Amino acid sequence: MTKLTLILSSLYLAVVGLALMFFPLHFGRGALPADAGPELLALLRLLGGPFLGIAVLNWLSRNAAPSNLRTVLFANIVGFGAVAANDVQGVASGEARDIAGPFLIVHLLFTFAFVAATGRALRASADAITVDP
Repeated sequence: MTKLTLILSSLYLAVVGLALMFFPLHFGRGALPADAGPELLALLRLLGGPFLGIAVLNWLSRNAAPSNLRTVLFANIVGFGAVAANDVQGVASGEARDIAGPFLIVHLLFTFAFVAATGRALRASADAITVDP
């Protein structure tokens, strides 16, 4: 399950990163003005880079032993959890785009999947430690 979560999140983050970099107006439809300035588009393109970096990190971590994944899993919990919290606020207040509802579900599912994976990884680490009385 951890491997699948890392693969799916990697693909998802790569798509978002590439969309931000190459299609910022289409990706931001409904949130950006049609005549968005070059500074705003440059900022969106800039934000695509970290998405691609995390996508690569998750992809390369997919075959790591659960006991070695703690840092990657916690980082994903923070990232997806923060985005999900923002989605909840936007959807609840009515300030978010209509597409935010489905994205809220996706981000919550990734957050919960990474929480579960972290629990499994921490148990695997604890099981690997043997103490002689």
